[in-house]
Amino acid sequence: MNKLMGAAVCALSLASLFVPAVGLAQGKVKVEEHVKYLGYSNNIRLTNGTVELILTTDYGPRVMRYAFVGSGDNGNVFATLPGVTLKTVLGDWRIRGGTRFWHSPENDPRTYVPDNTPISYKILGPNSVELIEPTEAATGIQKSATITLDPTGTRVTVVEHLTNKGLWAVHLAGWTLSAMHPGGKAILPQEPFAGHGGSLLPARPVVLWTYTNMADHRWFWGKEFITLTQDPNDSAPQKLGILNKQGWAAYDRDGLLFIKRFGFHPDAQYPDYNCNNEAYTNNEFLEMESVGPLTELQPGATLTHTEHWWLFKNVELGHGEAGIAAAMHPIVQETAHQLNEK
Repeated sequence: MNKLMGAAVCALSLASLFVPAVGLAQGKVKVEEHVKYLGYSNNIRLTNGTVELILTTDYGPRVMRYAFVGSGDNGNVFATLPGVTLKTVLGDWRIRGGTRFWHSPENDPRTYVPDNTPISYKILGPNSVELIEPTEAATGIQKSATITLDPTGTRVTVVEHLTNKGLWAVHLAGWTLSAMHPGGKAILPQEPFAGHGGSLLPARPVVLWTYTNMADHRWFWGKEFITLTQDPNDSAPQKLGILNKQGWAAYDRDGLLFIKRFGFHPDAQYPDYNCNNEAYTNNEFLEMESVGPLTELQPGATLTHTEHWWLFKNVELGHGEAGIAAAMHPIVQETAHQLNEK
């Protein structure tokens, strides 16, 4: 994301939404319709009593909130960004924040089709909702997303769908972007380190944009991790793409840690010089992005791109790479174990 400037993070009083789910049985998800949030009245709230999600239907599809129940405005891991608008030939595209669903490679105006109109939805079961956008007239692509909250714990499964409603094949990839609450740090895993004699071939691409400054103070280039810090006082954009074979990326803000997992397919070709994971920041937010394989999507066909999310409280990253490793290794192992169980 490289065209969006100038807005403050929204700080609305939403205390009425943050009352713990009194009486909600353990192992049960509650789906609430017509919930007010950020000035709109037709949102959907999913909660299992531990965490809650706010899904939009007045615009979108978007997930605008993911937080522990009762954690207040500051507990939302996502940024909320009112008023930031990009002018395109297709209309005003608003960043809004939260998690949104796009198709890659990025192109103006194709990628920036406005999502400002109401969408439909289906409650698919006791813990799952599908958000369905009208077909984009300019592209012939219909976006939808299925969001499923586990009955216990914090795990969320997010499946993006792109359906070609047009008359000819389209070359694209699924792309899920989470705009993170400012003031935190993205953590991207490096490939396992090996000495020079251990391997003669390159391990993975690291892709830079024309505005990427590798000497910028917000970057840390380590042996085991790359980190990118969101700085509200530095408006210069930074972006990085990698082929992330480890299949995870995380964002930490004051001990609240968000981790997302996504696929790596060794035989696939990804956009942006073969990147399935990208990170972008400016002075207002940081985006954590995952990208699916490039696909020749035939008329009538649908592709899917899946992410899994978790939240963790009171995570202490400690000092330097050793501190990050001590905190992240158990979390990475636990989330991998949960994926393998299901």
